[in-house]
Amino acid sequence: MLKSNFSGFQLEAGTDEAGRGCLSGPVVAASVILPIDFYHPFLNDSKQISEAKRKILRPIIEKEALSFGVYLVSNQEVDALNVLQASIVAMQRSITKMSIVPEFIIVDGNKFKSYKNIPYQTIVKGDAKYMSIAAASILAKTYRDEYMKKIHVEYPAYNWKKNKGYPTKEHRKVIQEIGITEYHRKTFKLLPTQLKLDV
Repeated sequence: MLKSNFSGFQLEAGTDEAGRGCLSGPVVAASVILPIDFYHPFLNDSKQISEAKRKILRPIIEKEALSFGVYLVSNQEVDALNVLQASIVAMQRSITKMSIVPEFIIVDGNKFKSYKNIPYQTIVKGDAKYMSIAAASILAKTYRDEYMKKIHVEYPAYNWKKNKGYPTKEHRKVIQEIGITEYHRKTFKLLPTQLKLDV
């Protein structure tokens, strides 16, 4: 059962990101302040629920949230910063996109940096423990998936509409065969060091 609040502050924002482990595309973060009495039976960590349920939840979260913000950090910026820093920057910038300044921030994971002196707490697996982080994980994931489907049209060979830029066998095979695009992260290990050939 997801909890509605960690800090006791009414304006508590949950923040999370999507796309850290991908070979291509942006890191996307979202921040959400939910009403204290918010409830939806589908709400859970975005990885635990189907794409169909995420699609149902997104407009509900956007309508019911007291405030929300979403921010995309490009693959070029991921390369420049490193993926951990890019994730923190994405989460911080998603907070700036909100119309309300939160009194407290709860962050999925174990890494964050103080933002505008707002008190915060990192929570490992927070997206499976707190509603606002779960809601943020759903927004981050759906916005990122939408972006990957859009760039899939430019480069259909990589099948981003299905793999969303994650390092699947198929994605790596295409990289091996035809190379990379401007959406790939150059600092990532795009191919295994030793390519095994099927004998």
